[in-house]
Amino acid sequence: MIRCFLFILLFILTSCTYDFHNKYENDFDSPLLTQNEKFRLSGDYESLVKLNKTYYEKAEKIGYNEGKALCFLNLANVNLPLENYKRAEFFFDKANKILKDSKNNIHKAKFNNDYGNFQVYLKRLDKSFEYNTLAMNYIENTKESSFRNDVLFKIYYKRGDYFYRKKQYNQALEYFRKGGKLDQSGRTECAIGDLYLYGFKNMDSARIYLSKIAESCNRQGRTDGVALNANTVLGEYYLITKQYDKAEESLLKALEINNKTKFVFAQYTQYIYTDLKSLYESKGDKEKALKYLQAYTHERSRSDTALLEAINDDMDSFIVETETDTKNHRYTIMIIIVVSALVFALIGIYARKIIKQLRSRKKQLKDETKELENKIYNTSQQDVIELARKNDPTFLDTFKKAYPGFIEKVLGINPDLENSDLVFCALLKLHFTSKEIANYTCVQPRSIQQKKYRLRKKLNIPTETDTYQFFDSLI
Repeated sequence: MIRCFLFILLFILTSCTYDFHNKYENDFDSPLLTQNEKFRLSGDYESLVKLNKTYYEKAEKIGYNEGKALCFLNLANVNLPLENYKRAEFFFDKANKILKDSKNNIHKAKFNNDYGNFQVYLKRLDKSFEYNTLAMNYIENTKESSFRNDVLFKIYYKRGDYFYRKKQYNQALEYFRKGGKLDQSGRTECAIGDLYLYGFKNMDSARIYLSKIAESCNRQGRTDGVALNANTVLGEYYLITKQYDKAEESLLKALEINNKTKFVFAQYTQYIYTDLKSLYESKGDKEKALKYLQAYTHERSRSDTALLEAINDDMDSFIVETETDTKNHRYTIMIIIVVSALVFALIGIYARKIIKQLRSRKKQLKDETKELENKIYNTSQQDVIELARKNDPTFLDTFKKAYPGFIEKVLGINPDLENSDLVFCALLKLHFTSKEIANYTCVQPRSIQQKKYRLRKKLNIPTETDTYQFFDSLI
């Protein structure tokens, strides 16, 4: 009888524990990620921030630390495509401190995969692969669920993206297809279409994937990140294959979607405007080409600062609210300690130490916030690099603004240098390799080496001096 009673009691306890953990996943994790992804893809930034505020408060009330970490990860990921890296790092650090001691491997897998994506934006591809591999290890052997599948899809997707960037196209295709089995949004179709277009150079396969997802999105009236990506890359396909009328239709559709989603997908603005500029140059419409070049320049100089200012205001508000919740919780603890101190003198001494630590932490948080607010957002160097890669005729003028005084110093050494020599000097200043310069300017690598040799003579660069070090020393 006693054995039977103990068995029933053990069964009830284990069942309650199982339901308890499932309740968080089904009632918190999955709904949060599903709604967050919906708002992110649609570019509905305000709803996304409000959603995460609501779920953070819910996690605070039920004592679900992993839930708070998910909110921090969602906000970190919003800041990445906007190149708001300091803010993203702040939220990643918050999530990491929570998940460091967590027993939930799916949450740890999500953190490592998202943080690996952050490394991609910082141009640390191999480091991103390390974090992606950690994510794969954490999620292995975890129990099947919709939340797990959502995280696993993103792990496969980022692994495919890594191999794509490393030009290992077959491995990239393998992981994109694995991710596609877990994804209904159309993101993998866009990625595979892009891979066939720029990786395999398989125009037919690229057209099939890109036109299928773009037409599906347009037919459904979707104006989200997937529709934006599909129409942009499809427009580039038509541009490459010289189907200019269709390219114009797709790119203008992408521009329309971009205007609705750029609060989250602001990085697409530069691609669409430069694609439209190239399109109208190819069609011989110089007026429209100039219009979109000016629109791109104006948009970058006008909206980015205002956009980030608005976003940072919202992020500051979120930080303040979460800090207030934490402080309220800490103050409650302090009150208990103070009351206890009336009875136990030793506890009173300990309470004073806690108060001192809290004040120190408060000052630290204020300093961190002030540092984030004072961060100046500067994209001029990235603009110069993008123009150089596209061999854009405005490259030299933009370079002069980003590196004032450099061209003047070069001309001071040899005032007879031609414009093409100055462009070449600028490319070397940006540390482009001979192979990269040859690729961007559509000439043979051997010609670049010869041009380097002639330039050394024109500028009297000593044989023992490295060319890149010489130009670095000018500014």
